[in-house]
Amino acid sequence: MTMPPDSSEVTDTDPHPTQALDDTVHQRHRLGILTITAEAERVEFTYLRDMLTLTGGNLSRHLAVLAEAGLIDVTKGYEGRRPRTWIAITPAGRDALAAELRALEALVLRHRRKPDA
Repeated sequence: MTMPPDSSEVTDTDPHPTQALDDTVHQRHRLGILTITAEAERVEFTYLRDMLTLTGGNLSRHLAVLAEAGLIDVTKGYEGRRPRTWIAITPAGRDALAAELRALEALVLRHRRKPDA
């Protein structure tokens, strides 16, 4: 994957930074899932649900999309007698998140760029 150009190097022939946004990652709840899981070794389903203010069913659907794309791992188990679901970001998920953040940074830089006088 190529890095978006520095805003000082942007020309009219360069692709617009939005072309580098990934539809799977860019959706706000999925971006939230990836950023939260990138901050920890793993997070519990209920923590994500509460942090993102989603219903359990809605969160489950977003997790399924990310898992199918190989961006997260979902592990089910027990803590004592209570069933738990843990989510962890994969190396591919970290790469996808980093690429998304680079694209967003390039978009912000392009937007803030002062026009030539």
